[in-house]
Amino acid sequence: MKRINAKTKICALIGDPVEHSFSPLIHNAGFNELGINFVYVAFPVKNLEHAIKGIRALNIRGASITIPHKVKAIGYMNRLDSMAQKIGSINTIVNQEGELIGYNGDGMGALKAFHDCGIDLGGKRVLMLGSGGAARAIAFSLVMHGEVERLQIVGIIEKEINALVDDLRKAGGGDVQGTLLQDDILKKTLPASDMLINCTPIGMYPKTGVSPVPSSLLTPGLLVFDVVYSPPQTTLLKDAQKAGCTTISGLDMFINQALVQFELWTGEKAPEEVMKKILLEHLTQV
Repeated sequence: MKRINAKTKICALIGDPVEHSFSPLIHNAGFNELGINFVYVAFPVKNLEHAIKGIRALNIRGASITIPHKVKAIGYMNRLDSMAQKIGSINTIVNQEGELIGYNGDGMGALKAFHDCGIDLGGKRVLMLGSGGAARAIAFSLVMHGEVERLQIVGIIEKEINALVDDLRKAGGGDVQGTLLQDDILKKTLPASDMLINCTPIGMYPKTGVSPVPSSLLTPGLLVFDVVYSPPQTTLLKDAQKAGCTTISGLDMFINQALVQFELWTGEKAPEEVMKKILLEHLTQV
């Protein structure tokens, strides 16, 4: 059992809610496996500004940023890495002696999840639900590295959708469209799509019994990816499996981006198998 002492370095999760998160489980398992003096804790945060000031004041080594703070947190960073700058949202903070650096590993984590499942994104027509931080990260990764044919973004905040579409087009995103979520919009757009990506928190713990898409619209052959990872099998994914769709859990992206975070904070190679193993063991017990 690891002992916490006056030299222990702290990493933290900042978001609202955070009670569902598996991040403390897997990061602490990784720290323990390597025998390094780190600990990871979760903070439910509503006032982001105060939390970021706390990172500096308490010399917290790093932080994971989750819903709803991924976009707003950029305004409190000293600098961003190049991908985070393009994306316009962050999911990771590294504290270098008071200088806070923002990174975003969500998009590449999603691409690795597709690759690991043998999914070829070339020529795919993608329908994405949501336009917030996770949507920005995955959208930029898709258009910059995934070679998708078309990306259509459906959301509920017009200003946010328009900003994302404009940013993607400026980055050379090709055929990118944005649409407000209105009556029958999914009925019109989903049949013309090869892939559905849910980047909204709909279906996330504790409201697990809902889905952003009526089950009647899901058809065989559709690829469905849900960024929600708690629960690992959301109502959307369960409905999709019943409809004969290929599904990918947000758990895969979650693990991939966590490995990136671990290495940024510690400078050590993340013990991937150990971190995956403890997560899967935990999931079989809940």
